[in-house]
Amino acid sequence: MCGRYQLTTEESIQEIQEIVAEINRRYMDKPILSQMKLGVIRPTNIVPVIANSKSFEPKPFLMQWGFSGFGEKPKPIINAVSETALTKNMFRKPLLERRCLIPASHFYEWQDTGYRKVKHVIKTVEPMIYMAGMYRFEDQQPLPRFTILTRPATDSIQHIHHRMPVILPKEYIVEWLSPSADISALIAASDERIQYQAI
Repeated sequence: MCGRYQLTTEESIQEIQEIVAEINRRYMDKPILSQMKLGVIRPTNIVPVIANSKSFEPKPFLMQWGFSGFGEKPKPIINAVSETALTKNMFRKPLLERRCLIPASHFYEWQDTGYRKVKHVIKTVEPMIYMAGMYRFEDQQPLPRFTILTRPATDSIQHIHHRMPVILPKEYIVEWLSPSADISALIAASDERIQYQAI
């Protein structure tokens, strides 16, 4: 599960600073830039996401977090179970054709202790993480919308929550975005060097 994550240029993470700078250049004349969110990211926020350009180069784009939901009071669909995503009509085509990566410094999870919920910062040994995701274009929406793939949590954080994002090591960025990517193999290569801290 991933319902909050952190993306900020206040930390000394050069990669995040470069991504945000590129977004500012690309969208400088577009009103949507003013809606970009940094800091603690929540569902429906507009944020930088890495996807292929028309020339199949990884580039940052603005996207909105969460596929549109259904029903009278629809909630955004912010996560997709990696084990079954290819069998679901909502996720199959985006996962096959429109994969993306969501940059972050870390994500948050809450441990239910029975009498209160304890908030944890969760990250890898690297200074930033790339969460695997997919996106789609929706009618009447100004930006693509993305969702984050999840997997079973590693043993080290099972006690906090049973699910976590699929986090890909940086060296797999180009491969994940490649049209010929072996999706299942890359999901299986998800980074398991997970660290956590209660806050």
